[in-house]
This record gives sequence, C-alpha cells and structure tokens, in this order.
Amino acid sequence: MEILQIQSKIIEIRNQRVLLDRDLAEMYNIETRVLKQAVKRNIKRFAGEDFMFQLSENEIENMVSQFVIPSKKHFGGAQPFVFTELGVAMLSSVLNSEVAIEVNRNIMRAFVMIRQFALNYAELNHKLDDFMAATNTQFSEVYQVLTELVEQKKIEEKPRIRVGFVQNSEKTLNLS
Repeated sequence: MEILQIQSKIIEIRNQRVLLDRDLAEMYNIETRVLKQAVKRNIKRFAGEDFMFQLSENEIENMVSQFVIPSKKHFGGAQPFVFTELGVAMLSSVLNSEVAIEVNRNIMRAFVMIRQFALNYAELNHKLDDFMAATNTQFSEVYQVLTELVEQKKIEEKPRIRVGFVQNSEKTLNLS
C-alpha cells in the first residue's frame, strides 16, 4: 500500500493520530477479527492509550456524523480498536508476515511524513503571524498619515474670512 493511501486513513481521535483496526486489517490483507485476536493474545504489548484504545459509542457517532466512516455498520457491530504510531510499531512484533512487515514500514513513513508536515505547518504559521503583525503595523502607520493629510486638506479648503483693509475699486475717495 502506498504512503499517500495510508496517510488518508490516519485520523485524529483523542488528540492522537490513529489507524482503525479495520483499515489496518485491510492493509495487512487479513480479517479484522484475526487482527483483534492477535492483539488480544498479546494484550500486554498494547497496554496504555498511547499504543491502542477502543472507541466509545460517542466517538463512533462523531465519526459517522463527520463522514469519516459511512455508518456504524462499518465495524460490523463490534467496538473498534484504534492504534497509535506506537501501537502500529508493536503490531509488527505480533504480525510477522512479509506483507505486515512491508505495510508497517510504509505506515511508519506515513506517520513521520505527517509529523514533518505538522512541524512545517507550525513554522509557516508562525512566520505568517509575524508577517501579519509587521504588515498591520505598517498599514496602521499609513492609515494614520492618510487621515492626517485628509484633515489638513479639509482645513486648507475651508473658506476663510479675510482680515485687513479691503479696497473698493468702484468708489474712490476724492479729497479735493
């Protein structure tokens, strides 16, 4: 399975990137029940939510409402397991076929690529925030100068009352 196909199956639940047991079984070319049996036989390897956990009914409902899965029937009635990156790595010690080894290698690559993308995104987002702050400051200064120019123009265009001596050209004063 290609890395991009794997990445499309990685979802975020409980603030962790995970793969559904059904998707993993499909990738390994085995039945979901076989995957679950292998996990249950080696359950100590998967202790802790940082390796694997079972989805709650509410989480399944959320996945259906967000179109992550088509319906609750997607899991065949059983509550699914989801595996974190560590859990997938642990699966490689439980499932030891050639297909499982190759798929696990690609899954690890997919997780690494997603993590790298997230780091690059965070860095780019930080640079964008800095740029926006600098730009906002510059635009604020430009706006202030334009506002002052408009006010000055209004003052210059305001009609002024003349002060001082005004000579009337029609009437001249004759002193003789």
